Amino acid sequence: MTPRLWAGGALIVLLVALIGFAAVAVPWHRAPAPRADQLAALGEFPADQVARSRAFHAELRPLSYAGMLLGLLIALVLGLTPLGARLVELAGRPFGDHWLARAVLGGLAVVFVAELVTLPLAIWRHTIVVRYGISTQTWGGWSVDLLKSFGVGAVLGGAVLAAFFTVTHFAPRWWWAFGAAGAAGLVVLLSFVLPVVVEPIFNRFTPMADGPLRTELLALAERDGVPVKDVLVADASRRTRAVNAYVSGLGPTRRIVVYDTMLAEATPGEVVSVTAHELGHAKDDDVLTGTIMGALGSAVAVIVLYLLGSWTGLLRLAGVESIAEPRAIGLLLAVTTVAGLVAGPAQSFVSRRVEARADSHALELTGDPATFEAMQRRLGTVNLADPDPPSWEHAMFASHPSTVQRMAAARAWAQGAR
Repeated sequence: MTPRLWAGGALIVLLVALIGFAAVAVPWHRAPAPRADQLAALGEFPADQVARSRAFHAELRPLSYAGMLLGLLIALVLGLTPLGARLVELAGRPFGDHWLARAVLGGLAVVFVAELVTLPLAIWRHTIVVRYGISTQTWGGWSVDLLKSFGVGAVLGGAVLAAFFTVTHFAPRWWWAFGAAGAAGLVVLLSFVLPVVVEPIFNRFTPMADGPLRTELLALAERDGVPVKDVLVADASRRTRAVNAYVSGLGPTRRIVVYDTMLAEATPGEVVSVTAHELGHAKDDDVLTGTIMGALGSAVAVIVLYLLGSWTGLLRLAGVESIAEPRAIGLLLAVTTVAGLVAGPAQSFVSRRVEARADSHALELTGDPATFEAMQRRLGTVNLADPDPPSWEHAMFASHPSTVQRMAAARAWAQGAR
């Protein structure tokens, strides 16, 4: 069998594994959230608050769509014309056109151009979130975070580019196999590393002070059978007024993290309720599920890229001879950008199902639908979420059920529990 036949066979096996795993692990059924209860919940929000939330999103919406379109356009220009290849050549020229210099510096140059083109939209967005009081960051703080993000991306991206093109350089016929295994392994590694290495770059985490709330959160996790290492407070207020909490990490790195804004804005009961939701993710191994699906999906993506390498028309547009050479980085960017846009709605659908299950878990764990509703109302109010967004937009892009859907689900659960 040729490498292409092996790759085709491996692709089929991985796709079957991904679909089979998703069929078993993803909660396709969700708890009922009757529309009548949604409308009743919506009616409990002050009209001026709903109007302000919708005005906020109306200002952000053009930016979001413009960012998607501009990102797609620049990816297609860099990937489906020789421009991307020439940019990679220019980056590697000071280093004698060495393939590794082209791979790392050329790849970072291509990504930097894409980021630079969309930077004005990010600046515009920051002005809006500051004006509406969501962001507390000065331009200096925002710029520092932007540079940190570029720095982390450069380190991780440079390492990935170096590893990928080292494999393609030394194993030109079988790079898809090593690349697929490496991509899957990287996803698993990052699931462990990001919470303990990258998160502290952007936030300072301190142990929650001893007291009734910390004791209750630890007791909640113990009652739920979810071991956690610690309860930490993130200094989110240095950049935002938004409230949140989450459970981060896997195994020995797992910890409950609460925004300091949550402690300032919410009642202790609401903090317990949102933590119960996050413990649901840990209880049902949602991070592990996402990691496995991400690993399988990454392996599939690498093999698809390999098989696309025989599409001469695509290579001709990019001005390259092989999709496995550094000069094809622009083409890789174009393919992954299009794939991300196509897969986005499906990923959002799965995410909403997972979040709805975590909501049900919180209700079961606390047995307190009234506080759950209050917590959802608090999250929506402080974070300026549209409580009942347009259905088509919600279906396409939302990673969570809407605020009124979550409140309606709590009411339906309360009715069933009586």
